[in-house]
Amino acid sequence: MAEEISLMKGNDAIAHAAIRYGVDGYFGYPITPQSEIIETLMAEAPWNTTGMVVLQAESEVAAINMVYGGAACGKYSMTSSSSPGISLKQEGISYMAGAELPCLIVNVQRGGPGLGTIQPSQADYFQTVKGGGHGDYKLITLAPNSVQEMADFVGLGLELAFKYRNPAMILTDGVIGQMMEKVKLPEFKRRRTEQEIRDQCPWATLGKTPDRGPNIITSLELDSVSMEKNNIRFQSKYKEVEANEVRYEEIKCSDAEYIIVAFGSAARICMKVVDLARQEGIKVGLIRPITLWPYPSKIINEYADRVKGMLTVELNAGQMVEDVRLAVNGKVPVKHYGRLGGIVPTPDEVLRALKENIAEK
Repeated sequence: MAEEISLMKGNDAIAHAAIRYGVDGYFGYPITPQSEIIETLMAEAPWNTTGMVVLQAESEVAAINMVYGGAACGKYSMTSSSSPGISLKQEGISYMAGAELPCLIVNVQRGGPGLGTIQPSQADYFQTVKGGGHGDYKLITLAPNSVQEMADFVGLGLELAFKYRNPAMILTDGVIGQMMEKVKLPEFKRRRTEQEIRDQCPWATLGKTPDRGPNIITSLELDSVSMEKNNIRFQSKYKEVEANEVRYEEIKCSDAEYIIVAFGSAARICMKVVDLARQEGIKVGLIRPITLWPYPSKIINEYADRVKGMLTVELNAGQMVEDVRLAVNGKVPVKHYGRLGGIVPTPDEVLRALKENIAEK
């Protein structure tokens, strides 16, 4: 049955949700600020209850390749890390996209570049939605802004990954990973039987059957014509995802003269900014992209016909702002406000930036 917890960390919520959603295997490596995910899984010892495998690999590279192996067998395979660790996984992520293998990856972002800081950041946006590894591929990307969504998006991420045979990522940050909130954990899902996996994943490498030979999964294709056909198929799949899976939230946008666009923890800050601005008579609304890919470009473009300007608020030097500008297509000014190095802006700072950059004096 579902269980309501009065206070739980975002990282812990991901771990408990993974067990309850029937994840078959988690392969990870500790790194701040996401280490509670693997620590909680180890403490819960789900191999004794659900049969879930939990393994600390010898490195991030090993972990993502273990996920590759599990996913190739049609299993619910999952990993998590934080920014530098996700960078090490990029080759494996590209391989999985090329092999059309579904999996769930969690990135609890920290400030960079390099080893940077253990404080929160949103500077991995480009890496995630523009393809951090090589080749033309996309990651289905979910951006939670609460502990509840951290739990919920484990199930949603797996659902979308298997629906489209594509890796999915929960892109969060140290604020959401470390903060504590009330959360309702899902009911325990029964793990799938091997026959159910065969039925759901006829492509899986589970050995030959009476009606077919063994499946071979690879991202390698040495014939250029065949490789182009593969890529054309991938692009067609991505267009299908873009047509069907865009998710976003609109907050007080119906009468807005200005729009703030923010995701994750930055969006939580901007909810307060909207209230503060309206107290001063500035009609501001907030669009919160929930899927960073596919991106809610259409709704942003529609609002560009109705407002005087837009401001993106991000914990980075300006990354998502490029996608907002592309969506707006020059209709209204689009400005960016962000803090770097793990510093989280206050609502008053953002309101001041709104007034200085786009709101009429």
